[in-house]
Amino acid sequence: MQNQHEDQTRQQYIRMTQTPIGKLIGTLAIPTIISMLVTNIYNTADTYFVSRLGTSASGAVGIVFAFMTFYQAIGFMCGHGAGSFVARFLGAKSPDKAKMFAASTFFLSSLLGTLLSLAFYLNLNRVLYFLGSTETILPYARQYAVWILIAGPFLSASCTLNNLLRYEGRAMYAMIGLTTGGILNMIGDPILMFGFGMGVSGAGLSTCLSQIVSFLILLSMFCIHITVTDVSPRRISTELSTYWEIMKVGSPSLLRQGLNAASTILLNQQAKVYGDPAIAAMSIVGRMSFFIGACAIGTGQGMQPVISFNYGARKYKRVRESFHFTVKMAAALLSVFAVVCMIFARPIITWFRDDPEVIEIGTVALRWACVSALFQPLSVPINMMFQSIGKSGRALFLSALRTGLCFIPLIEILPLYLGLTGIEIAQPVSDITAALISVPFAVSFLRQQKARKEPGEIQAAPVPEKKEC
Repeated sequence: MQNQHEDQTRQQYIRMTQTPIGKLIGTLAIPTIISMLVTNIYNTADTYFVSRLGTSASGAVGIVFAFMTFYQAIGFMCGHGAGSFVARFLGAKSPDKAKMFAASTFFLSSLLGTLLSLAFYLNLNRVLYFLGSTETILPYARQYAVWILIAGPFLSASCTLNNLLRYEGRAMYAMIGLTTGGILNMIGDPILMFGFGMGVSGAGLSTCLSQIVSFLILLSMFCIHITVTDVSPRRISTELSTYWEIMKVGSPSLLRQGLNAASTILLNQQAKVYGDPAIAAMSIVGRMSFFIGACAIGTGQGMQPVISFNYGARKYKRVRESFHFTVKMAAALLSVFAVVCMIFARPIITWFRDDPEVIEIGTVALRWACVSALFQPLSVPINMMFQSIGKSGRALFLSALRTGLCFIPLIEILPLYLGLTGIEIAQPVSDITAALISVPFAVSFLRQQKARKEPGEIQAAPVPEKKEC
């Protein structure tokens, strides 16, 4: 068994450090993009089927979606935080340390997800009102949220396992787990909602069951030793410093997802002034924006294990090539999606909800979202690059831009002067601003890497990296 694991580790090292960059990132990014698209499709399916029950029910999905972002925040923090170490330790040929981080982060995400569900359940009504629910939306939101609270710990753990698989360079296995759950949810929604007459509660139950199935599939990948690492309890670290390092490196993901939740809350609070149709419209646009942005995020996630692995192996030229290829690939994919959604914005919104007010608000907001999507191939890969190599300070700052430092002032100020239009354009303006701020960070870092010494090379003059802020 030990010889098999050593051979598996050696083969993975050769693959990650010698396969042509375009081919390697493509094989890692495409399954990730498919996973994200399927995940977004089944999230969108919830919005579609629930919207058949009315505008208030449709708004409930947008309210409860913020619940899911909290669990995803935990999962991505643990998965990206430990995944960066896993890839770098494997690149440095230290598999035992990689296994310790993998097991420890799985335990951490499961525990935090469970604690979050208990906290939300004990304060459910207050939390839903805080997320932007109105009196008419609340009954639907409660029915949906109860099932999401049950599924929450499984969702957190699934996000962690998914990212561990990706950082090992096994994105195809991660795709199997996520897409299977997504397909089950799309099938289960109409059966439980309409076949069994469960309504909004049926959509929640379908999502819950699909999340549990995804978790079990992803966990099985580690149990049957497809992976180099494992999540056996005997490998869990007893050192608090391990968990601190995981959370520190994963903090940009926690902040990014946490700010996504915060931005959704603020958006709902501002939209609430204009009634349930505005909340429903922005909820639909939010789902479509995630769908479009999946290409940038999926491509960036395909890049992350390549950059982490090669940075650990001191292959700095491949680090630079990986970033440049990712930006080009993401830009090409997003341009296609953005143009299509811009042209067919009105039919897309109508497909979800045949309400004239929802259609009017949603069409304008979706077209603005398509414009801003063209800038995500810059900001998203830059942020992910710094996180992948453990530059948590820079990654943390860049993560805070899009849905935090830029968005929060805009969503508070623009509606005061532009009314509903201010709500519709707040996120697009924030996306563009965040991209422009991110570019100088990437340029400076890539220049430093160009001058760094690789194994077997002679460095003309040392160029020290700036200390992390």
